[in-house]
Amino acid sequence: MLLSLAIATVVAACSNQDAAPAANGADAAPAADTNALTLDESNLPPVNRFSADQLDTTKNACTDFGGYVNGKWLAANEIPGDRTSWGAFEMLDERSTAVQRQLAEQAAANDGATGVQDIVGDFWATGMNAEQINAQGIKPIQDRLDAIAALDSHEAVADYLRTSAAKGENFLFGFGPEADFKNSEMNIAYAMQGGLGLPDRGYYFDADKKDKLEAYQAHVAKVLELSGMPAAEATDRAADVVAFETRLAKVSKSSEEMSRDVSLFYNPVTPAEADKLTPNFTWTKFFESQGLQAPEMFSLAIPAFHQEVSTMLGEVPVEDWQAYLRFHTVDGASPYLSDAFVQENFNFYNKTMRGQKELKERAKRVLDTIEGNVGEALGQMYVKVAFSPESKARMETLVTNLSEALKVHLEGLEWMGDETKKQAMEKWASFTPKIGYPDKWREWTGLETGRDSYIGNVLAANEFNYKWNLGKIGKPVDKTEWGMSPQTVNAYYNPLANEIVFPAAILQPPFFDPEAGDAMNYGGIGAVIGHEMIHGYDDQGSRFDAKGNFENWWTEADAKGFSGLTDQLVAQFDAYEAMPGKKVNGKLTLGENIADLGGLAIAYDAMKKATEGTEDPMTDGMTRDQRFFANWATVWRRNFTDQELEVRLTTDPHAPANFRAIGAPSNLPQFAAAFDCKAGDAMVRGDGDRVVIW
Repeated sequence: MLLSLAIATVVAACSNQDAAPAANGADAAPAADTNALTLDESNLPPVNRFSADQLDTTKNACTDFGGYVNGKWLAANEIPGDRTSWGAFEMLDERSTAVQRQLAEQAAANDGATGVQDIVGDFWATGMNAEQINAQGIKPIQDRLDAIAALDSHEAVADYLRTSAAKGENFLFGFGPEADFKNSEMNIAYAMQGGLGLPDRGYYFDADKKDKLEAYQAHVAKVLELSGMPAAEATDRAADVVAFETRLAKVSKSSEEMSRDVSLFYNPVTPAEADKLTPNFTWTKFFESQGLQAPEMFSLAIPAFHQEVSTMLGEVPVEDWQAYLRFHTVDGASPYLSDAFVQENFNFYNKTMRGQKELKERAKRVLDTIEGNVGEALGQMYVKVAFSPESKARMETLVTNLSEALKVHLEGLEWMGDETKKQAMEKWASFTPKIGYPDKWREWTGLETGRDSYIGNVLAANEFNYKWNLGKIGKPVDKTEWGMSPQTVNAYYNPLANEIVFPAAILQPPFFDPEAGDAMNYGGIGAVIGHEMIHGYDDQGSRFDAKGNFENWWTEADAKGFSGLTDQLVAQFDAYEAMPGKKVNGKLTLGENIADLGGLAIAYDAMKKATEGTEDPMTDGMTRDQRFFANWATVWRRNFTDQELEVRLTTDPHAPANFRAIGAPSNLPQFAAAFDCKAGDAMVRGDGDRVVIW
């Protein structure tokens, strides 16, 4: 799914063999179940529950709520050497990874494995075979390097770009299916910008990122040298590669622009119109080379970017194209090659860019590879042992309660007129929740994996996935598909389907705990459910209607009023200083901040409704309301390396976690009442500063 998670907005166990739906297609279980799986829960890392003894009572919740709830925990929990951040999400990810490892080991050891277990077992066995990987060195991709070295004209370069894309190896732009913005029932092709090795266009121009650009150029030189190029030549060619990418960066949109204007994804053109714009890279030939019939229309997003690529295919020397293609071929393959390539990849992307101290152990890296290439195959195994029907049923109740609370909020909006409100209610009525895992598993028939080559399996899956995606173009959207695997610790809202999705792995403490009271669950997963629902009404989600079409359903007056409210929230987060001299980008993070604010408010109301008429249990001396807000903050406890935080401030549409812990509560009078806060306290915003949107 090319755009589902680019457009989608993302928030960031019991053993039960019958928890998952029946497998289909090639993975249908034989009469004698050779694919039986077990889970040893005693070998899993602990979950991260809120505990009252973690509170720092030397701090005042009304002036330093983050320190009050999370200060002691953050001080006592340093970032592990193989991580760049550490908090509630990461702890659950470690637990999910431990489950996945047990399953992958069983699959690899099962000589009779079939279907998804056979695929996962092959990935695990080859990925863990360091001796074989090191012996093979760069040989598994030598054919690609030879083909690049043989390019002798711009026409040959254009042809190589097409043939490599057909294998799922597209260096310059993203290409794939997504629902038509104007007809969300049908998939069309989208072509996106790409081609950059650094996280954002600003890294090529901003003075405060000059050191990262210099480090990147040194990395390019090292990778080219590892590929067999003499050191002096590699240094010269690295400068050419950076100049090449800088030219692409000039016509690329920034992370902020892409996250705050979803219309940039949609630029419908005919192939003939696209050919006129990019004469050196004709789209009619491209569609043919991908095995596709030329469509009547596709989306050529960021047309200036594609126009520049075409110009470069006529102007940039072939030798520079070869250097660029050689570098990105090797760089993309490096995590799956011998140790020298893996180490260099880590040194730049993890250590230099994000401050990670240690390379992840091989097992974790292999599981990351499985997730990236055949994640749903592993997910089909995961839910058989790690997600219970009881958890799914309770989640369904929570979703229903949050939905009812949202309805009350929408009906009571004073700033929205009746005409717009009617459309908002239609959208509310059409939300589709997905919980735990897909009702229909993806088919993997045709993917050939084996025990001969780790990167061979990666390349095979890459091409298989690409062709599987291309097969959707021009066909109705399959509403049963998921954009995340069940073992992913996250959730998302997809505006093109108006769906909210909660993978199994996030449905654990501190988010969701079947053994906990309502305060904890509504302050955790309840607020996440509300968050994803409100994404349907954030500054970008609100541009899609109840059917998922990109249509304006706002009156001019209501749109203006909404914009005024969101401007207040932008200003609030612009004022937060994340690190010395660097503040949060309130515009980049606006959508997530809207979702946090509204989601927490409706979760609170849903909790009050669910507990109406019951006595407050006063657990550990804390009221139900206090525990609700404390668990919200617990979800957002997280330490970052300085380098990781710097990257996120430029590229992440989510505000740093410590500001998410305090931002939404500071706007809610219910928080002030819960902790007996007074006017003038840092966590109490006056009537002129308080932001209330949804």
